Amino acid sequence: MNRENGRTMLDTERDSAPLGSEGHGYNVDETNQDGPGDRLTGAPAAPSGHGTHGHAGGSVPVNASEARLGGGFWLGLIVLLLVLAGIIVYGIHKRSAADVVLTQENKTEAIPEVRVVYPTGGTSSGTLSLPGNTQAFVDTPIYSRTNGYLKKWYFDIGAHVKQGQLMATIETPEVDQQLQVAQADLKAAQANLNLANQTSARYTNLLKSNSVSKQETDQAVSDAAAKEAAVEASEAAVRRLQQLQSFEQIYAPYSGVVTARNTDIGDLIQGGLNGSAAARPLFQLAEIGTLRVFVSVPESYSTFVRDGGTATLTADEYPGQTFEGKIARNASAIDPATRTLNVEVDVPNPGAKLLPGAYVMVHFKVPSAGSSLTIPSNTLLFRAQGMQVGVVRNGRVQLVPVKISADHGATVDVSSGLSRDDAIILDPSDSLTNGQAVKVAGR
Repeated sequence: MNRENGRTMLDTERDSAPLGSEGHGYNVDETNQDGPGDRLTGAPAAPSGHGTHGHAGGSVPVNASEARLGGGFWLGLIVLLLVLAGIIVYGIHKRSAADVVLTQENKTEAIPEVRVVYPTGGTSSGTLSLPGNTQAFVDTPIYSRTNGYLKKWYFDIGAHVKQGQLMATIETPEVDQQLQVAQADLKAAQANLNLANQTSARYTNLLKSNSVSKQETDQAVSDAAAKEAAVEASEAAVRRLQQLQSFEQIYAPYSGVVTARNTDIGDLIQGGLNGSAAARPLFQLAEIGTLRVFVSVPESYSTFVRDGGTATLTADEYPGQTFEGKIARNASAIDPATRTLNVEVDVPNPGAKLLPGAYVMVHFKVPSAGSSLTIPSNTLLFRAQGMQVGVVRNGRVQLVPVKISADHGATVDVSSGLSRDDAIILDPSDSLTNGQAVKVAGR
């Protein structure tokens, strides 16, 4: 009875126990039948390809590989999800960092880059140097006064001519024919005048004896006067044509040098009559014994440049050599467009070293402005507030008003507003503003 009860209990426990728990089965040892109850052994059941459920005698086998697969699958899935989450978090972080770097780079690139220069110290020498162009004292185009064909020219470019020398000869066949006609008309008019004078004299004598009427005598006298006027008109026509004929000879109006020849033998010459647009100069004649130099003096120095004063000239083609000149005259008016005074300096040029049209520097003596700083001219800003320069301080622009004491062309002397340590912006933009962030090139 006890044995049966014990077996029944064991069967019940086997049926209630979960199969394949942790991959282990339980075997019931039924060899010992003599004891008060059956003995339950905890040895794991041997793995088997197929598990069977039995309630009467035998073991309960479970699939162990399926049990192990269940635990490993979930563990691998968790690891995979963690790896994916890490990759996503890393990608988001990397992109966020790249966006921050890109934003910073964009801000950096948006800041304009400028070049700077530092003032140099100097003391004004009391000399104002300005550029000028030399011009011939007299420069004249030589035109023909009559129409015709160029027969011959006698001087070419660079030739020095004296006043009154023959420069060219023009053939004027039409004028020659017109002169001949005018001369014939003059002869006819003179013959008519002679006859009219004789008739007038006869009628006057006959009137004394009352042989002719007073009316007839008056007509004879009036006819003689008309014939005399006709002779004078013919003489004037002849003189005019003779004058035109004389223009066949082109003479130098003054002593000078031929700087251009615009004609050649056989050219059709259009006389400069009545402002004809077709007329062109035959020669260009210049007197270069004395040269004129016109200089635009800034308004601030206009009071220091006076007529009769002296000035010196220097030219690149003559290094170390100076030419003395005299201030001949000035315009006595400031040009509103350039705010300068036009000044003429006459320079003796007996050796013809200086040529017309040459670029020279003219030096005027002006009062010394004392200590100053020199900066390039391409640092200046012309604003409504006056002359300014852009100075970089702590990475930002500060517009500083300056006062110019001397203008040397490429550089200017500044008497106030700057110090030697100021970083001045070269070629500043017109849009430069106070407080604008900039970065200095090369830093």
